[in-house]
Amino acid sequence: MNRNKFIKRVVWILLFVCFGLPPYLSAHQKTLNVYGPGGPLGPMKEGAEIFSKAQGIEVKVVAGPESQWIAQAKQDADLIFGGAEYMLTQFIQNHPELLDEKTRETLYIRAAGILVRKGNPKQIKSLRDLAKEGVRLLDVNGAGQLGLWEDLAGVQGLIPKIQKNIAVSVTTSVEAIERWKSMPGLDVWITFESWHYRLRDITDLVRLPEKERIYRGTPIAFTKISKNKEKAKQFIDFLKIEQAHTVFQKWGWK
Repeated sequence: MNRNKFIKRVVWILLFVCFGLPPYLSAHQKTLNVYGPGGPLGPMKEGAEIFSKAQGIEVKVVAGPESQWIAQAKQDADLIFGGAEYMLTQFIQNHPELLDEKTRETLYIRAAGILVRKGNPKQIKSLRDLAKEGVRLLDVNGAGQLGLWEDLAGVQGLIPKIQKNIAVSVTTSVEAIERWKSMPGLDVWITFESWHYRLRDITDLVRLPEKERIYRGTPIAFTKISKNKEKAKQFIDFLKIEQAHTVFQKWGWK
């Protein structure tokens, strides 16, 4: 054994003895890079922090509109998650060279709900209240919410009346939050219940009856370019255990 190899082996033995580090782990492990839309950021980030502390594997979660992270994701992404099943399907269609569709899994589901202003000044109590004259709605035509209000309204025959009350339509939740903050005349946002947990200071949540609720999934998949597939699998396996499920429930998932 040459001198350099001997020194490295001694260093690993010392690390293992002093800190309990398995000798096969690198002192500078490559970060696991996870990308996706902003909706699931809360539970994904909190889950990543718990996993990192327990496993000693750094996980970096980057979330927001795809346009903000796709260039970097094409360089180093290990996992991509979606805010709804159709979002990940669209991502695969748009970037077939990046995502490994065979590894796709679904984590937890989240329900649609009605966000209103603090104190609920318009006294919104049901979906039918959104069809009343003078109610101004915010619509997100994308970001997991594509067609969400229409799916809810269609069952009750409310599509025409609710459509007339849509005052602003945007394509991302980031835009929706900006409009909600800057346009106090907007009364209602049909979105996921989970957004209330991110926006408690500026929203109240009106839950729909269980029989009227619509749920959408939270899919995740490996990228084809990942060099950390073993770590990525460990992270996904962690996200499926009860400890991680509790985190998702805290953020509004079922």
